[in-house]
Amino acid sequence: MNETLKTLLEHRTIRQYKPDPVPEDVLNTILEAGIKASTSGNMQVYSIIVTREPARKEVLHKLHFSQQMVLDAPVLLTFCADFNRFNTWCRLRDAKPGYDNFLSFFTAAIDALLAAQNCAVAAEAFGLGICYLGTTTYQAGKLVEFFNLPDGVVPVTTLVLGYPASDPGPTDRLPAEAAVHQETYVPWTEERINKVYAEKENLPGTFKLLEENQLENLAKIFTEKRYTLKDNLYFSEVLLNVLKNQGFMNNP
Repeated sequence: MNETLKTLLEHRTIRQYKPDPVPEDVLNTILEAGIKASTSGNMQVYSIIVTREPARKEVLHKLHFSQQMVLDAPVLLTFCADFNRFNTWCRLRDAKPGYDNFLSFFTAAIDALLAAQNCAVAAEAFGLGICYLGTTTYQAGKLVEFFNLPDGVVPVTTLVLGYPASDPGPTDRLPAEAAVHQETYVPWTEERINKVYAEKENLPGTFKLLEENQLENLAKIFTEKRYTLKDNLYFSEVLLNVLKNQGFMNNP
């Protein structure tokens, strides 16, 4: 099997890390892989902030809801949607930029996430482990302050990166038929839903979660514990305010 394909198919989410540093040449190659990612219009409207200093990781640990892996992993990569650099270049060339709107943020966010995934695959090819931090968008405003981000720059995701201290096994995923539609979108019937979620709902880890949370099904773990309506509305407001403050909400 092709090594790149093998890396993709054997993905694991790593949350426990050894303190071993990532060699400089390895990290540089990972970052170069990110820079080679697909990008909208070849604009590369993203930035990658590398954090390795223990004192700065201590602050990020608190900002990312005190997740221990932020302290344990030797490297954090924060990926930002970034039109600041592109806007500055345009102005210096007497070209008036029109990228202070939501579409431009969305474009830049896509660029940043494509770069992040390239970095993730490259890291795993070197035997490193990775974990994405969804707390990045929750704490976007505080991260803007921490990184001193100028107008046109918003953090969208963070990769924790280092050598795994444990092997949790492959990350469970829904079967391909849950995500792949041929030619047109196929509506979801109860029968099809039951089929594609059957394996996930019957994993040993699922039963453990249900017991710990005293809930009757996995869907309620998501709606009542992990991603509640209350939290979604609150963090939506937080993120929209960040987009406004960073100059991405000049919309009709």
